[in-house]
Amino acid sequence: MAKWGEGDPRWIVEERPDATNVNNWHWTEKNADAWSKSKIKELFGNLIIEDAKVGNVVIEDVEKVEGEARANNRKGKLIFFYEWDISLKWKGHANGKETEVTGKIDIPNLSEEHEDMEDVDVEVSLTSKGPEADLLKEMLRKGPGAKKIRETLEAYVTALKTEYSTGLILPKKGENGTSSISRIPSVAEGKERGGNLHTATKDAEHQMGKVDIGGCRIEVDDIRLEETMKCTGQELFNALTQREMIQIFTGGTAVMSDQAEKGGNFQFLGGNITGKFIEVVPFTKIVQEWRLKSWPAGHHSQVEITIQQTKEDTKITIVQKQVPVKEVENTRMGWHRYYFDALKRSFGFGAMLF
Repeated sequence: MAKWGEGDPRWIVEERPDATNVNNWHWTEKNADAWSKSKIKELFGNLIIEDAKVGNVVIEDVEKVEGEARANNRKGKLIFFYEWDISLKWKGHANGKETEVTGKIDIPNLSEEHEDMEDVDVEVSLTSKGPEADLLKEMLRKGPGAKKIRETLEAYVTALKTEYSTGLILPKKGENGTSSISRIPSVAEGKERGGNLHTATKDAEHQMGKVDIGGCRIEVDDIRLEETMKCTGQELFNALTQREMIQIFTGGTAVMSDQAEKGGNFQFLGGNITGKFIEVVPFTKIVQEWRLKSWPAGHHSQVEITIQQTKEDTKITIVQKQVPVKEVENTRMGWHRYYFDALKRSFGFGAMLF
């Protein structure tokens, strides 16, 4: 209970430019139905699924997208609800066969209740018959096809959360939606200053001050990742700096110059990642100003990518500074999925090449 004369902040009418949802206490909701239908059609439209051992399939039509999607804010927390029934029409060819195979894919229960996309039902049926048809059906039902379909569904969910996170949590009085966030020093930095973990933590609290986004304190942390690639340092550098190669492993349009250059801006993954190349050292180092679209407006991290070739392989190290703490795990997973795994899958960097 609030002390006399202080009042409860939930009921105080705070001066805001828009005079709405003071302290983000009330439930606010955004309808994402139309956007979701368009996004699902965009992601599945002309999607190509290939299996070198079986054949290839293309999604030629999204026949049905029925359901709903909502993005909600309650007490400064984002909550997403979605439920979709999707039907896809496909055609394909088995390796070495001219006979065209056709069929349908039904996804009757995509919803936020599925924490793992493996739990989402993918039902495959045929409208043509024959041994080639059975092979392609099994590839779509259990093989690489099922994996590709579930990855595309996950891409929709990620895009939904990214697109509809912006604007749901409103800035308080005196804030314009931007934040100036100081970085939390690492334990090593604390020791370098002659202190310990406790000293470093106290310094971090002092540096942060009061950083509030919608009434919530935002803290930042650093990420360090290492991976081994079966390629030369030059091949890896080219894949990370040439627009055409970036488009291949990210699976989308890369907005940048043909070749990364100091001071050049970039947009990857449909604009979800934006930034600027700060330093580009051929074959050894790339430094970027980097942010996710869903991060607090105006806040950027710094990414330093170092490439070190050995006799047997090439080591890539990524150090990313000032990542919002709540986004650390998702950002870490994103580097593994959309960069490390995608590079290996797209260019064969996971197989011994020399």
